[in-house]
Formats: sequence, C-alpha cells, structure tokens
Amino acid sequence: MGFAGAMAVAMAVDALIGWPAWLFARVGHPVTWLGWLIHLVDTAWNRAVDPPALRRIAGVAAAILVIALATTVGWAVQSLLPSGWIRLVLVGVLAWPLVALRSLHDHVAAVAHPLVSGDVAAARSAVAQIVGRDPATLDDAGIARASIESLAENASDGIVAPVFWGAVFGLPGILGYKAVNTLDSMIGHRTERHEAFGWAAARIDDLANLIPARLTGVLFVLLAPKRPQARSCMLRDARRHRSPNAGWPEAAMAGALGVRLSGPRIYHGHIADEPWLNEGARDPAAADILAGLKLYRYAMMLLAAAFVALALA
Repeated sequence: MGFAGAMAVAMAVDALIGWPAWLFARVGHPVTWLGWLIHLVDTAWNRAVDPPALRRIAGVAAAILVIALATTVGWAVQSLLPSGWIRLVLVGVLAWPLVALRSLHDHVAAVAHPLVSGDVAAARSAVAQIVGRDPATLDDAGIARASIESLAENASDGIVAPVFWGAVFGLPGILGYKAVNTLDSMIGHRTERHEAFGWAAARIDDLANLIPARLTGVLFVLLAPKRPQARSCMLRDARRHRSPNAGWPEAAMAGALGVRLSGPRIYHGHIADEPWLNEGARDPAAADILAGLKLYRYAMMLLAAAFVALALA
C-alpha cells in the first residue's frame, strides 16, 4: 500500500471536480482511449470464421496485449516522476481520471431527483444511462432497484477496485485494472460474438475484483444504519448473485437499506430470472436511492481516510 496517499489525492480531486465536460470534449478520457484499442483488437482478431478454440486463444492474447500496454505506460510515466511526497501527489493527480467517484454519484442522483418529484419519464431516461435493462418495463420500484444496484456494483468496479490496485502498485496498478475492467465491459459477454473471445477478459476481471468487491461490501456494512442486517444479508445472499463479486456490495446495500434487490428483470426483450437479494424485504422507493447515495458518500470518505492513515503510518 505504498501509494495509498496518492489514491487519497486522486479521490479528493475527483470528488471536487470530476472529469469536466469541456475536458472530455477536447481530449476524451483514458477509458475511451482503452476502448478504442480494444475495439481495434476485437475487430482484427475476433473473426467469425475461426473455430471457438482459436477465438479463445486470440482473446487471451488480446487481453494480455491490452493489459500489458496499459501497465507499461503506467510504469514508464511513474518511473519519470521525482521521489518523495511530490511523487505521491503527482501519481494521485495522474490517477484522478481513472476514479469515477463523482460521476457515479451524479448519474445515480440524476435518477433519484426526478423520481422523488414524480417525474417517472425523466427517471427512466436517467436510469437508462447506467443500466442495460429495458427502462420502459420499469415501474417506480424497478427504477429505484436498478439505480441502487448500479450504485453498489459500480462503487466496487469504478472506485474501490481501481484505487485498491493503485494503492498497491501506483499508476501501473490503476491503469492495469482499468484495462481489465474495460475489456470485460466491452468483450466479456456471453454472446455469440464474445463467448469465446471474451472468456479471458471475463475471468481476469473476476479475479481482479475478488478483494475489492468484498472490501466494498464491508465498507457498506460498517457504515450501514442497520449494521447487523447489512452484515447478515451480505454473508447470506452475496453468493446467490450471478456474479462472483457483484453480490457482495449489492447484498450489503440491500441489507443496509432494508430493501430487496436483484430479482427478475428484462434485457433486450428477454426475462433474466435472477434470485432476490434480501428476499422478503420491501421494494425500494425513491427515498432509498438517496439513502444509498448517503451510505456511498460515507463509505468513500472512510476509504479515503483509511488511505490517509496508511500513508501517515
């Protein structure tokens, strides 16, 4: 955790200013750059005429290439930085674009506020920006459930995991993780095109999120208004989730808020019969999104404070 202080800097900068729209319009974002590279490799190497075994091998090579390139860039930049405290500050500033702390909060708040005021159409439009399920099929409870699930899962994938690996390895760690996560989001799907080619991307992402997902769940439990319920729900239901990792923060959030999450949902016209987390609890409402955002803010502040304590120690 030699770069814990740097990750506290990255979190603080992102919480204050996020990634400004004017900056995105001019230079894009590091994740979009990674996405461009992954698209090129996917187009060139993932050939429909090849047998599944060959496409799986090509996918392994693609994942290694993208991750190796990202970590090498991180290592090269970090090696050029001066030593001492200025090094940690600079690593933190350079890592800032890779922390989606403010962006996640703003996207979920954009669902909560219209739903609170009764504007279901605006809430559906906002939730469509953060989840893949069909928003037209969602009632008030479905909108609230989808946004809370996205908040819990992306707290792990978008903040805790990158800063965890950044705290351990610095820029190579956080850049390498973002490469892993972007690979999974783009090609790690069980579709006809990516079942074989994206196999390695999905497995590597599962491994990279093993510790951060559980850490995120623990953070939610520690700060939950209903701590015993959050703890028991996480330990009981996390493994019921289709993902080996996402169930930990989602189950902890469900128990903390006293609501049920996951369950059946519709993707592209098809029903996914997912099990409930915290089954038997009430359905979430708009106010629960705001309560989830409050828990999220406290959890991220605790994580940043832990990084500062590690840096001072």
